[in-house]
Amino acid sequence: MESNAQERPLVFVTRQESFSAAHRLNSSKLTEEENVAIYGKCNNEHFHGHNYTVKVTIRGPVHPDTGMVVNLSSLKEAIRELIVEPFDHKNLDLDVFEFCKLGIPSTMENLVVIIWKRLFSRFKDLLYEVVVQETNGHYATYRGETC
Repeated sequence: MESNAQERPLVFVTRQESFSAAHRLNSSKLTEEENVAIYGKCNNEHFHGHNYTVKVTIRGPVHPDTGMVVNLSSLKEAIRELIVEPFDHKNLDLDVFEFCKLGIPSTMENLVVIIWKRLFSRFKDLLYEVVVQETNGHYATYRGETC
């Protein structure tokens, strides 16, 4: 197989961070009865918490001079600044703008999209995937796609 001198390897680089936060699954578009029926114990008015894990994957060519796709220190700092610091030991529903001001339910599906949008502002087309793990068995993955 002949290699083109212009081609560079496409590499995926992932950084994992974690934060702890409280929330209540509740939708203002549903009745109290519907919220309880849909969200069950996660609709508790006194909130509940999770130790979230976030995996952020950047995709791009390996730079011929640096040998990197992205500076890992920059990636780590961006995740800490845009995600960990604003969310850690906070109540997502009361302290995070997208949930408290926009009134959307603090599901892990909405959380992964919010995290994507925050990181996209910094990394643009290099951002490939964000995964949010809410519990040992529950993950949400977002790659910026719409339907």
